Amino acid sequence: MNKRILGLALPNIITNITVPLLGMVDMAIVGHLSSTHIGAITIGTSIFNLIYWNFGFLRMGTSGFTAQAYGAGRIDESLKTLIRAAAIALAIALTLIALQWPISLLVPIIFEGSGEVMRLALTYFFIRIWAAPATLGLYAIKGWFIGMQDSKTPMWIAIFLNCVNILASLLFVLVLHWDIAGVALGTVLAQYSGLVMGLIFLHRKTKNLEEIHEFKSLKAIRSCLRWTEMRRFFKVNGDIFLRTICLSAVFTFITAASGRISDQVLAIDALLLQFFTLFSYIMDGFAYAGEALVGRYIGAREPKNLRLSVRLLLLWGLILTVFFTALYAIFNTQFLHIFTSDTTLIKAATDYLGWVLVIPVCGFAAFLFDGIFIGATASRTMRNAMFVATAAFFTVYYGLKTLSIANSQLSIQTWNNILWTAFMIYLLLRGLLQGLRVHKDVYLQAL
Repeated sequence: MNKRILGLALPNIITNITVPLLGMVDMAIVGHLSSTHIGAITIGTSIFNLIYWNFGFLRMGTSGFTAQAYGAGRIDESLKTLIRAAAIALAIALTLIALQWPISLLVPIIFEGSGEVMRLALTYFFIRIWAAPATLGLYAIKGWFIGMQDSKTPMWIAIFLNCVNILASLLFVLVLHWDIAGVALGTVLAQYSGLVMGLIFLHRKTKNLEEIHEFKSLKAIRSCLRWTEMRRFFKVNGDIFLRTICLSAVFTFITAASGRISDQVLAIDALLLQFFTLFSYIMDGFAYAGEALVGRYIGAREPKNLRLSVRLLLLWGLILTVFFTALYAIFNTQFLHIFTSDTTLIKAATDYLGWVLVIPVCGFAAFLFDGIFIGATASRTMRNAMFVATAAFFTVYYGLKTLSIANSQLSIQTWNNILWTAFMIYLLLRGLLQGLRVHKDVYLQAL
């Protein structure tokens, strides 16, 4: 079982690591143009992060349903899941393209920047938006492969896509001098290249399946999209969508609240969140493994393997928690030096490094149970846990802040510690609330 977990988790970890690598390369390319371009690419990528993050259900919902169909030996049902996810992805992508002008009007309201920064950011936006069908289509394809117990294929697609993006951006910007439009075009080209590669892998995976012949007519495809067939798919993905909105709200609020405290605290919290991001990339790899294995064993009605997989996933989570806590305790300032050379900022950040040690302890269960519950398609519990955790985050933040103001104790350090206290409680509650429901919502499904 450990071999299966690692076989699924490690490729997903590699896939996750390619995401920030691409952003770093894009930033390095525009960084040689001007500081205005840096601001523009930051806003431009933030726009798409905000958009695409909310449609992550296309991957998560697809992997859960596919894994259960795979475990039950229902390859036909796994193919139906892919068709449904692809159809929804295409519909959303075309809607985003159609609404690109109204969306662009919201950009100056959400983000701040000089006239030139906003002009360049919108140039980037109006070009990259045309990659929406490929980007969202890849979400569905990646979710399907993970559900089919194959995490290596999404890894190779991600590596290929990022290589194309890097090479295209270098060519378009540094050789052809297409400015920020070149970076956007490089991303569009890479996304469609990744989609083509994904379709090639998909064809190779399905061409020898007997069930594939059932879906070679338009009538058969349309039958997959009937409301009676789509109802459960929409219900699960609707819950995941609401959960993701709460997730976005919390992280957006953390950035906004840090900025209200001071510019220095904004920079400090941005650095501290890098520790959270690094840990999340590793834990997400094991969460994806949880999606695949839990769905598989529920579909196959194998309660013993289901329980074993969940226990071993949590054991791996505890091992990694101990490892990262020790790593952060020993090398915390060294990590800070990787992200900034500002010694004043690093010195100020040391006052908050205690929170870095708490991140793995409070966060590991939240990540793992997300994967476990996605595999079980127990989206309602995920959604409700997120609702409670999000409400607790804002209640703790505003409650402690009000109390500190009343006692005239709201210093900058106290204010930021209140923000981090609320964030840790939010993470802890997500894991705890789902853990309390794992027997009823996960284990009993395999009986």
